[in-house]
Amino acid sequence: FRILVALVIIITSYCSFDVSQGGGGGNNQLRVGFYGGSCPNAEAIIRGVVSEAAASDPNNAPILLRLHFHDCFVEGCDGSILIDNRSETDERRAFGHQGVRGFDIIDKAKAQLEGVCPGVVSCADIVAMAARDAVFLAKGPWYEVETGRRDGMVSNIRLADNMPDVGDSIHKLKAKFFEKGLTDKDLVLLSSAHTIGTTACFFMNDRLYHFPAGIGGADPSINPSFMPELKNTCPEKGDVNARIPIDHGSEKTFDNQILQNIRSGFAVLQSDARLYQDPSTRSVVDSYFGLLSPFFGPSFEADFAASMVKMGRIGVLTGELGTIRRVCSSF
Repeated sequence: FRILVALVIIITSYCSFDVSQGGGGGNNQLRVGFYGGSCPNAEAIIRGVVSEAAASDPNNAPILLRLHFHDCFVEGCDGSILIDNRSETDERRAFGHQGVRGFDIIDKAKAQLEGVCPGVVSCADIVAMAARDAVFLAKGPWYEVETGRRDGMVSNIRLADNMPDVGDSIHKLKAKFFEKGLTDKDLVLLSSAHTIGTTACFFMNDRLYHFPAGIGGADPSINPSFMPELKNTCPEKGDVNARIPIDHGSEKTFDNQILQNIRSGFAVLQSDARLYQDPSTRSVVDSYFGLLSPFFGPSFEADFAASMVKMGRIGVLTGELGTIRRVCSSF
């Protein structure tokens, strides 16, 4: 019988997972409660800002979750994506970061923290904690975030050239995650963050009308019954900036519906669909839907939380490395 990992009742009845000792090659200087003495209200302040942002616009939850992913995949989780020197060479202006937002929410949290604990809490840690709070507010799991990251001092658009892309083959996706110390299982779980949020029709055009490239037609992996809805929302010569939910039927709630959609041909993004075209990643997807999965199978929520913590350890700067930026958008 599977016991949910470290169930805690915190204000609501949502699940909370302690995964601070989970897998990955984490830095020993990261730890849960790093600011317990130096800024004891840090997490509460960040949670308040994120809660306010999510209440004003539910789309801010997936926006903050995506921001954390994009930060960690370029030079590690160091807050480098936040830097804005008003230069075309800033990392945040990379093609692979197009559509990434949430900078104003991080700036607001940082400003409040600077008011009570000046020069203490890193921007990189704010991004990581804000992502966790965003997941929880979307009815996902609560998990402990290891903190102690310091901020990077490099922002270079070229460093973002190898970001995972929706058009990548499954082999390329697996290779990009492997380079960051992440497994095929992490690829599936971190991709399942698409359970909340929307995407632009820009990312659907080739899959609906020019697949494969140079030949034309629609991606045959799309369930035929889903095709009319997709084409109605994203017509061939329509508005490429129009938005479409990534998780068909459950875009506002953090759950494993995205994986069920992948199994049944209702994946919106091509990169998600490809998770079911590889034996290794397909077995991970299927593992959450076995006949006895609710009782004996793995916990999607606990596994997702563990992968988030693992991702949060990528390339971190701790100790005397890096800096603590007083303003997240500048050095």
